[in-house]
Amino acid sequence: MQKPPAIGLDEALALTLGHVGPLPPESLSIDRAVDRVAAEDLCARVDSPSVDASLKDGYAVRSLEVAAASSLHPVCLALAGSAAAGAERAPQVTPGSTVRVFTGAPLPAGADAVVAEEFTTSDGPTVRFTNGAEPGRNVMARGSDVTAGNRVIRAGELLTPGRIGLLAAAGYDRVAVVRRPSVAIVATGDEVVAPGRPLGAGKLYASNLTMLAAWCRRLGMQALTTIIPDDGQAIRRGLETLLPQADALITSGGAWGSDRDLVARVLARLGWRRVYHRIRMGPGKAVGFGLLADKPVFILPGGPPSNLMGFLQIALPGLLRLAASPSPGLPTARVRLAQDLSGRHLEWTQFVFGSLAGPSESPDFVPLRGSSRLADMAGATAVVAIPEGQARLAAGTWVRAQLLN
Repeated sequence: MQKPPAIGLDEALALTLGHVGPLPPESLSIDRAVDRVAAEDLCARVDSPSVDASLKDGYAVRSLEVAAASSLHPVCLALAGSAAAGAERAPQVTPGSTVRVFTGAPLPAGADAVVAEEFTTSDGPTVRFTNGAEPGRNVMARGSDVTAGNRVIRAGELLTPGRIGLLAAAGYDRVAVVRRPSVAIVATGDEVVAPGRPLGAGKLYASNLTMLAAWCRRLGMQALTTIIPDDGQAIRRGLETLLPQADALITSGGAWGSDRDLVARVLARLGWRRVYHRIRMGPGKAVGFGLLADKPVFILPGGPPSNLMGFLQIALPGLLRLAASPSPGLPTARVRLAQDLSGRHLEWTQFVFGSLAGPSESPDFVPLRGSSRLADMAGATAVVAIPEGQARLAAGTWVRAQLLN
């Protein structure tokens, strides 16, 4: 099988994101919508508060009538009644009168201010005021928190707990959110064994499959996993069974073009539309991407570093785009290189796993180069790229690192 030409990483990522769009929305009750992405602009349906309301326990007044009140010259007004939060009506404040109000109570008609109760005394029918209140004092105006018709959430915004509370105040009990993808992950290989089963000679446990599923679940996505031997018919049956159940497909292993690498051949027989297959990056050059039944398919190599890097740089951004993430990729931070980093190919992007040390505001990136690939991957907290065209990054250089945690 002839190997297709490799393309650059930037081109591969752009092609991936250009072929993937957000999934259709689903409607959720707002108590289940936290950390989901709003699928549309949302405008307030009501004013909050729905009336001018008192911010204090005190007395509603006409501000002019208490303007001169002081401890030496108190002002006395007749008590005309009281109003509490939730009351649909309150007694009217007429000239020479006041109404007792509690926090959240509607401001009585005729009043334009509330005097806090610590500046008053009452003997029953009369209230003595020892302090004045300018118009609007201790009053929350109708719609001051939320105004009906105003946009409160933009499409694409993450629904944090604070925004959920805002939606509730704005009159929502349900909201349209972007659906989180379900991801089918298929590991291929006669040697691959599911964790928990007996491990025969020459076999290995499906660490790639388990790791990819963990990443998907960490992102709130459902992961459907299976292991299929190196048999074209079995791979075809597996893909045909899983794809209708998922929004995206990831294959792990069998990505290259040898006699035992069957994934791309099976996909071709199934009629997938290949967008690319091979990227000028290391590890991960055998990564492929295309569409099958209009669903994104990511081909990842079986070598653990290549498998993870292909997921992080290509599959993860594609899945996040499906979920309408405003930032389809890993978060980044500015770090300083603790050691020189050298690439193997000047025309390729080379990635290095590492850990961060030192103060959080100016961390050092320390590359991990142990004897165990899996231990290095497990201990990595960041990834740094040596870009195409650069053979070396010197110690002390400040670069952008992708953060894994």
